Amino acid sequence: MIAPENIFRGASMPTRRFTRSLAIVLALAASPLLLRAAQPSGGPAAATILHRAEAQARTQHKNILLEFGASWCINCKLYDRMLDDPTLSPILHRYFVFTTMDTGEMPSDHHHADTPGGVAYETSIGGKGAGWPFLVVLNPEGKPIVNSFRPDPKSKDGKANIGYPALPVEIDWFMTMLHRGAPAMSAADRAQVRTWLEAQAKTLIHG
Repeated sequence: MIAPENIFRGASMPTRRFTRSLAIVLALAASPLLLRAAQPSGGPAAATILHRAEAQARTQHKNILLEFGASWCINCKLYDRMLDDPTLSPILHRYFVFTTMDTGEMPSDHHHADTPGGVAYETSIGGKGAGWPFLVVLNPEGKPIVNSFRPDPKSKDGKANIGYPALPVEIDWFMTMLHRGAPAMSAADRAQVRTWLEAQAKTLIHG
């Protein structure tokens, strides 16, 4: 995950090494294609979103990849860009039903609001305090299979949320999530996802 307090790790690096990355992130923040739709009311309730995803998952014989996010979240925009990428989108949507709940909106933001019931639902499946995006793979009955908390012995809780996978350990865990959530994903498709993530990570972190 690109840390919000230091979007590009290694702040002591010369500015020229991450100028390009900064431009990418600023472009993402301004892009109307990647901004979540303004929903002052919060949109459909969490239960409605979940029931729709479960119905689609049952029909299509897939699992669900649920994202908890927020309109201001840069890492969420990076994740959304990944889902919209013309190379990755057909691969990922072949194996998963994707859906989103907003749980990190600012109280002072009158244009965006949390999904009604979203925070409570996120907490109920172990995402309290995770940060954004928090990703969870669910089966068609809504039972969690795996989430974006990777094992981290250095953390107080023994785990760390990968958010948008940028570091090698984060990419490794995201690939683990895909394997557990879509065991039928072909080796070629997995390799293509990893290659794309690693290429994007070099651009974001090193510039």
